[in-house]
Amino acid sequence: MKKVLVVLIAVMMVFTLAACSGGGNSSGGGASSGGGDAAAEGTTVGLSVSTLNNPFFVTLVDGAKAKADELGVELIVVDAGDDTAKQTNDIEDLISKGIQVLIVNPVDSDAVAPAIEDVIAAGIKVVAVDRMVNGVDVDCSIASDNVLGAELAAQFLVDTVGEGAKCIELQGVNGASATVDRGAGFHNIADSKLDVVGSQTANFNRAEGLTVMENLLQANPDVQCVFAHNDEMALGALEALEGKDVVVAGFDATDDAIQAIKDGKMAATIAQQPDLMGSTAVEVAQKLAGGESVEASMPVEVKLVTSENA
Repeated sequence: MKKVLVVLIAVMMVFTLAACSGGGNSSGGGASSGGGDAAAEGTTVGLSVSTLNNPFFVTLVDGAKAKADELGVELIVVDAGDDTAKQTNDIEDLISKGIQVLIVNPVDSDAVAPAIEDVIAAGIKVVAVDRMVNGVDVDCSIASDNVLGAELAAQFLVDTVGEGAKCIELQGVNGASATVDRGAGFHNIADSKLDVVGSQTANFNRAEGLTVMENLLQANPDVQCVFAHNDEMALGALEALEGKDVVVAGFDATDDAIQAIKDGKMAATIAQQPDLMGSTAVEVAQKLAGGESVEASMPVEVKLVTSENA
């Protein structure tokens, strides 16, 4: 009888210890596993880019992707194709996918505002990159100093061609903050030092830059210099100006533009750092998702690039 009792007590002790051990591992292990899974899953960020038909924004997205991979952030990229309606639909779709932060590069800084208001109403943080969102307070704006960059380009044209020179301006997408700011910077200098004989949008597009430049040349065959709000339009203008002695300055410092400067075809561009803007946006997004505070505005340095430093 005593032997049976001893056996029963031993068996009960084994089960009790197993239960305690199992319960402890389940509770402690579950918390650890859950925390590890959450860390592995990281932050989910949506990136709505205005267009991927432009090397500048391709580089921006590449910078964002590289940083997302480094930080373990899930990055969902959607391309608006320079279509404001598509960008609105893309953003609404990102909301439904449960993103924690939206990085937006607006096609139109005004038109995107209602969609961004929906994002904020859904409790999602917002980072604007390269172009601002007008009329809405986002959590952070990351952009180059477009006004200063355009002033540098305009002053370069004045120094190169001389005061009073006839100049054509190729504008970016109407309504985009980069268009507004670069136009303002250009005219801060040009209105008193250059003769701006033509100013027309070519939508940041190389093919349109070619066509618009051809049209403006018909009315202004004696033009002496051109300022394009981006390199794609500047490169299009160069095709239209082939054989003419016209000084062309762009903005963005894309690889094609730098090569054109080295080849002596293009005179200058303004260097931005799209890869840095993209990576910084993802870093900021991760901080916002984690409840950290960030600066409301983060300017990215610009500089003039010519044949001397290309």
